[in-house]
Amino acid sequence: MQFGDYRVEIIPDTEFRLDGGAMFGVVPRVLWEQAAPADEHNRVRLNMNCVYIETPTERILIETGIGEKWTEREIGMYGILRDKPLVKTLFERAGCATEDVTIVVNTHLHFDHAGGNTCLEGGIAKPQFPNARYLVSGSEFEHAQQPHERDRASYLRENWEPLQATGQLELMPESYEVVDGLRIEQVRGHSETMQTWRLDRGGKTLYGFADLIPTRHHVKPAWIMAYDLFPTETLVFKKSVLPKAVKEDWFCLFYHDYEHPLCQIALTDGKFEALPVNGN
Repeated sequence: MQFGDYRVEIIPDTEFRLDGGAMFGVVPRVLWEQAAPADEHNRVRLNMNCVYIETPTERILIETGIGEKWTEREIGMYGILRDKPLVKTLFERAGCATEDVTIVVNTHLHFDHAGGNTCLEGGIAKPQFPNARYLVSGSEFEHAQQPHERDRASYLRENWEPLQATGQLELMPESYEVVDGLRIEQVRGHSETMQTWRLDRGGKTLYGFADLIPTRHHVKPAWIMAYDLFPTETLVFKKSVLPKAVKEDWFCLFYHDYEHPLCQIALTDGKFEALPVNGN
């Protein structure tokens, strides 16, 4: 997909599963299960849809998925069904090898967004992208070092400490520009310090909600994850951003959507809906 002189590719990581009640919060199961059927453990199917952006000078990867440093017990608990490594999908879809990536952006350091930052070599976690700068907000990094008890389990030090050791981790402001047209902005809701991203290039906009609107089913304003630390602020954000997405014909990336991560938003009979873009 071309955005002016930038090339954009969606790089899905792997299927995994989380509790449906946690994913849809106060929404009754009788409603959310129509959109996202649960398995025998009450879990719904999700994915991690990373994004590759190739500019004339940089090869950027936004998020790195769940990684492959899991025990058999954890694989079963999260329902991880890995067909191939993220780096293989990256090469197949974008022709980009691990050593070619120049910038990795993490919207936050939860394990399902930063797990692929590192990989195991001889049982030791090492940077997966040896020539990349890893960009993380300084405020998110501070929170990851001393997380809230509600999100403590989401932070695994093996996903960033090896980057500190090699000097590849760069702590960024709450809002910054990665390259011309690619802006990162902190938005309180899912957590205090998570960021969203927006690419404006070639007269088109691609917006990444990260975990504020994790799947296309969550475009309903009141459909908010129980994981969110500030759900009322997530609601305010959704009511603000979704009308803009409709008015300006944004392409929207739903990071955790299993079937259709790339959509455009429409307002039909007063209700928002996500319409899959052809091929996604």
